[in-house]
This record gives sequence, C-alpha cells and structure tokens, in this order.
Amino acid sequence: MDLFEKELEAGRAVILPTETVYGIFAKALNQEAVDYIYELKRRPRDKALNLNVADEEIIRFYSKKHPGYLSKLIHSFLPGPLTIILQANEKVPSWIHSGMSTVGFRMPAHPKTLELIRKHGPLVGPSANLSGHASGTKYEAIVKEFDQSVPGFEDDAFLTGQDSTILDISGIKAKILRQGSITKADLLEQVPELSFEEDQLPL
Repeated sequence: MDLFEKELEAGRAVILPTETVYGIFAKALNQEAVDYIYELKRRPRDKALNLNVADEEIIRFYSKKHPGYLSKLIHSFLPGPLTIILQANEKVPSWIHSGMSTVGFRMPAHPKTLELIRKHGPLVGPSANLSGHASGTKYEAIVKEFDQSVPGFEDDAFLTGQDSTILDISGIKAKILRQGSITKADLLEQVPELSFEEDQLPL
C-alpha cells in the first residue's frame, strides 16, 4: 500500500490530478474524512459533493430512476471530463448530498487516480483549491495553498485546466449546469436520445 492509499484509508486527504484540474480526494463513506475536506477547502456545507467512481455499476448502486440511455452516455464519455447528475437513493450519505435529492458522479481519466478510486472508492474529489478560488492546475501552488499539509503527486502536463461539463439528467429534460470541454453537440452526437430543456446552451 503506497502513501496515497494509506492516507485515504486513515481518513485523510490526498491531492491527485484528473484530466481537468487537480482534486482533493478522501473516502466518501467516511464522514470524518468528508468533514476534513470541507474544513480544508473552507467549503460551505450546503454545497454538495460528487462521488468519484470507477464503473457504471457503482453509479447505478448509488442512484435511481435511470434513463434508458444511461449506459450509452457512460460508455461514450467516461472516464472523462463529464459529471453526471442523477437522483440519489438512500445509500448516499447525507454528508455527501447535503440534503439534496440528487448526486453527481465523476470518473476521472487519469490512470493512477482512477486506479485509486477503483481500489478505495467511492471518493469525494472536489477541485483542489480554497472555496471561491480558481480551480487548481499547478501542483506547487496547490500544495502551498494547503500549507504543505496534504500529500499528492504532480502531473501538470496531463491536465487541460478546464473543469468538467456538468450534465443533469435527474429530471425529464437534461440540463447542462456547467459548460466544459464536452458540448451539447458532442452529447447529442453520441446520445441522440437526450432531450434538453428548450432554453439550454446552444450547440
């Protein structure tokens, strides 16, 4: 077990690259570990966290009312820079969804990070920055921002620096809540069954 695995299993946090920006990760089912993430980031408690998972089975395990195109969407874009919002089921702890009825799922494409998620997940992994600051893209600056208190590993070259697209499919119509590198046109090209709200982002 390497340093990062030991830190995760001990209920602490680690800084890891994804394909977008750096994230600060901890075990999602450990309430003390999640509390630690909120404290480190100075994140408001009413801001829910995503579950970082490694496969479709885990997404389905923690969600309900799945649209028929869910498998196609997952296989087309994950692992990758897409966050999928679904209705949460009773297995999602309240300290993750902050009382909301939905939960987001991420499957980062960085191989080492994804392997850690596969072995120790689900993990929370919000962007590695203090709340209100820009998402972290430079490892040295991130470590300094957290006062050298959180271990991690550097792979700046892997990052695009652009946050993931957030796609909400928890209701009847799909909504893009944040535009990242994956566009509405990209989504419709692979999953034409998607039906967007009329006032959604253009192609």
